[in-house]
Amino acid sequence: MKITEIKSCIVGPSISAEQFISEHFFLFVIKGSMNGYDGNKHHTLKPGESCIVRKNRLARYNKVKDNGQFEKVIFFFDEVFLRNFQKKHSITFLKHVSDDTFIKLKKDILISSFLLSLEPYYNSSGDINKTFSDVKREELLLILLELQPELSDILFDFGIPGRLDLEEFMQKNYKFNVSMERFAFLTGRSLSSFKRDFKTTFNETPNRWLTKRRLQEARFLVEQKRQRPTDIYLDLGFEDLSHFSFAFKKEFGVSASSL
Repeated sequence: MKITEIKSCIVGPSISAEQFISEHFFLFVIKGSMNGYDGNKHHTLKPGESCIVRKNRLARYNKVKDNGQFEKVIFFFDEVFLRNFQKKHSITFLKHVSDDTFIKLKKDILISSFLLSLEPYYNSSGDINKTFSDVKREELLLILLELQPELSDILFDFGIPGRLDLEEFMQKNYKFNVSMERFAFLTGRSLSSFKRDFKTTFNETPNRWLTKRRLQEARFLVEQKRQRPTDIYLDLGFEDLSHFSFAFKKEFGVSASSL
């Protein structure tokens, strides 16, 4: 059986649309392609390629269908599973930690063979039978650590984000539409200290600063890059076009479409 004949499956929760990665997960693209953006780099995953997407990061991804089809395999590695795995297996830490959110994996017959081995475990609804899901997760993780031992430094780091430079972080991540609680957590702060430090750094409330910063970028893209409002509002963190249009005209006195 070819890998292209394997069905889509997700072992774990559905991928959150919130853009905050709460748990590490393995992603393999069967058909189509996946584009990812982490606030710094753009990443593309083509058919036959796989990656680890690391937790406690902000990321945006979109799928590109091939002849109307997009197929993928996703395995989540949550903290409970990883701690149990660590108790059973000897883990070596190499201190060679990549800072990327999307960590491309080497192509190897071990991964291909593993994916082909999933076929008998699909149940009638097209999911991996729960009886075997942890067994297959453990098998996959053993393969990944064999191929790229440096992944242990990422997967088995159970710490929480440390205190980061607030201005640098927000200038990099203002386009992500996540809650203030998420921003606070990712910068190593409580919500109250995040708001207090934000006011000291930017002399604005977080919500007001985010709106203004996104609108400034929107005006640049419309005026200088000749991009259409309909093509940019989601990427800038606005939930819908009407909200974006209203906020733009209120801020600049003209509509984005008129520019």
